[in-house]
Amino acid sequence: MSDTGHPATSGRPAPEVEPRRRLHPLSPLLKGAKSIAVIVAALSWQTLGQVGATDFALIVLALAVGVVIFSAVGWWNTGYHVVARELRITEGLVWRRNRAIPLDRLQAVELRRPLLAQISGLAELRLEVVGGNKAEAPLAYLTVRDAATLRERLLALSGRAAPVDTATTDEPAGGAPLYRVRNHDLLISQLLTPQAIFLPLGVAWVSAQFLLEGSWTFIGIASTMTAMAGVLLQPIRRVLRDWDFQLAREGGDRLVLHYGLTETRSQVVPPNRVQAVRLTWPFLWRAKRWMSLRMDIAGLSGPDPGDDKSSDRLMPVGDLPTARALVAAALPGVDLATLATSPPPPRARLLHPFGLRFLGAGLAADVFVSRSGRITRETSLIPYARMQSVRVVQGPVQRRLGLATVYADTAGGHAGAARDRPLAEAYAIADQLALRARRARRGPLAPVSVAGPVTDGSEAPVDETFWQPPEQP
Repeated sequence: MSDTGHPATSGRPAPEVEPRRRLHPLSPLLKGAKSIAVIVAALSWQTLGQVGATDFALIVLALAVGVVIFSAVGWWNTGYHVVARELRITEGLVWRRNRAIPLDRLQAVELRRPLLAQISGLAELRLEVVGGNKAEAPLAYLTVRDAATLRERLLALSGRAAPVDTATTDEPAGGAPLYRVRNHDLLISQLLTPQAIFLPLGVAWVSAQFLLEGSWTFIGIASTMTAMAGVLLQPIRRVLRDWDFQLAREGGDRLVLHYGLTETRSQVVPPNRVQAVRLTWPFLWRAKRWMSLRMDIAGLSGPDPGDDKSSDRLMPVGDLPTARALVAAALPGVDLATLATSPPPPRARLLHPFGLRFLGAGLAADVFVSRSGRITRETSLIPYARMQSVRVVQGPVQRRLGLATVYADTAGGHAGAARDRPLAEAYAIADQLALRARRARRGPLAPVSVAGPVTDGSEAPVDETFWQPPEQP
């Protein structure tokens, strides 16, 4: 007989199965508090005015008790354990759900600490797996020590070195510091947004309406204040999310990110997971010569609805020299100051009457560069080694003008684009992208012009050439 009470069929004792573990006992209260906040927000000021303060409080209390009971039942029936190279999670009472997550598909394990978790000394683990568009197995909540230990164990079983733990001190991991945001600049940058700029005009207009109508009611004032808070919600969330953003290099090449005020997050980003880097120059930031950097990361999903999927920040706000250093850290060998692009031909002005000169594309030694945007300018850098596919697209107007657009797709979901190029040039760009993507892992290539041939003497074999311009009628 084996240790588990079942006969051993192979003559050897069955492997010991780790007992299932539950989440922290305070998990139902923390999850219930989040649900209660959503319920109160959904009831709105109008409900308070209709039923009165006492009945409103009783409704909220009854719903709170129900939510906590429901969360407690869910906690009692939720457990996890590691079996061989799988993380198995069981949850649900009426509808039972069993998940087995192969750890060889694990991309990263992120440790998060929302505000209530920080107060109670707990943490949440989120697993990112290959092919997932959201966190596969959020374990909320565990003690900070248990969460850090489990994270290291899962990363070790997945074959990836465990990152330096930053959860117990809320400080960035050791290593060479690369960048730390100035919180003053972060606040100013969010004041230089359309929401903040036009909010005083909205306040003045609403105040004028109240003065002209002569009716000031509590519900009207409360509803107006709620609407104003909604307008400012996005810049406020950005400030809270990027507060005290820090970036360091750890383990030789890995990037360690630590940021957040009401919710702290710690991430470790290996360079081979960076699919693209995007530089953005908002119109209102140009007076201060500021820009922001974001990177698309393979296997990383957005934390909440409304956030960019598979993308994370690299520099919330900073100047060009800082951006140049951080681009070189995220994409080794890429110098932002040496990346050149060429615009579409003049006949493309029919498609872009006002923004033609802001479009451009170029083939650098290591990355495909594309730029666009008249008001908010954006530049995308896509390493050739990260390209998943190349597309040539031609719309009806483009066919009349003899133009086409070339797209370079990545696993992070972002595509670089050489827009509205002459047809022969578009196919030449596609051929160069396919060739360079195949050969990027063999070593660096020399820069070429957008439509020109490879200057290092390398040519694609004839039988491998796919992108041939169509014959003209």
